[in-house]
Amino acid sequence: MRVLARPPGHAYTFLMKRRNFLKWTGIGALSFLGGGVTTGRAMAANRYYSGPLSDHFDGTRFFNPGGEQPKGFANLLRWKFNGKNVAWPPAYPSAFAPAVPEKRLSGNRLAVTMVGHASMLIQVAGLNILTDPVWADRTSPVSFAGPKRVNPPGIRLEDLPPIDVVIVTHNHYDHLDIDTLKRIHEKHRPHFVTPLGNDAIFASALDDPRITVMDWGHNVYLGKNVTLHCEPCHHWSARGIGDRSMALWAAFVIETLAGKIYHIGDTGFHDGINYRAAGKKYGDFRLAILPVGAYEPRWFMKGQHQNPAEAVAGMQLAGATHAVGHHWGTFKLTDEGIEEPLAALRDALSAAKIEPERFRALRPGEVFEVPEA
Repeated sequence: MRVLARPPGHAYTFLMKRRNFLKWTGIGALSFLGGGVTTGRAMAANRYYSGPLSDHFDGTRFFNPGGEQPKGFANLLRWKFNGKNVAWPPAYPSAFAPAVPEKRLSGNRLAVTMVGHASMLIQVAGLNILTDPVWADRTSPVSFAGPKRVNPPGIRLEDLPPIDVVIVTHNHYDHLDIDTLKRIHEKHRPHFVTPLGNDAIFASALDDPRITVMDWGHNVYLGKNVTLHCEPCHHWSARGIGDRSMALWAAFVIETLAGKIYHIGDTGFHDGINYRAAGKKYGDFRLAILPVGAYEPRWFMKGQHQNPAEAVAGMQLAGATHAVGHHWGTFKLTDEGIEEPLAALRDALSAAKIEPERFRALRPGEVFEVPEA
């Protein structure tokens, strides 16, 4: 079952297209491994979504209004041969053992448990919410190549509490893993929530899933006085050659009686435009969950991946009391060393005069029980 979430008074129809698998060969395929880069903007009909034009959809592709488009193949080669890549160790074990989360949290309790990269368990208001779950060893369309996990997941799949909601923020391989979604669906039968077009990528692999498809500005009620809002972020999407930006990407606001949570899977800073808008629209956030990794070299990544200093600025602009940093230390996607985001985050917090305990870059298995505002 697929449902389109709509704001009050807004309605439209659309045709969802089934997933079209591509043949992956040569450097064109390898350039997509991990979801970080693309080979070009081939013209093609949208294979995932068909709907009306909007301020961020041109009838074929989604885009960031006033934003920077991802760079093409020539710049990819310039980056890959720049000689500035800092090697990661083959293994980077977490100091935390795999967590066994409580079944549910009640009252005003709010906790985030790091699985790895952008995969986290959010427990609030009696609901268990997974973000961009990836338990795969590689973030790649193939099992034998692509970014490889350097530490095991911080929660074993069999130790997950009952999962109520799965948020898939966009379709890059480090955020959308079909096999993981299938395994979670088979055991938990959760409510999947994802931006426009992404359901066409994974729905056919699941047995009668419940999926809510959202555009920016839409919301859906999750139960237990929790509403999920879909909001803009500055990114892009692709699963293969020729499908760049044919599915939407998004940030999400989880509105609960225990406080509001601002969750972003991937984003460029974009002059803080989206952070300011979220702060103005929703007021103070108890927690912001923000990417702090995969940002070097800046000339290539700046438009799509923020660095730790920009994440700290975003936390301030959105009015978040606490923050969780993710998207670092599990899959190597870009040039920076494995612990460089930690040092950069410490420096940015010091410069902003923010206590380090307010913005925590979590390791797999680490649990952050967020203080009440």
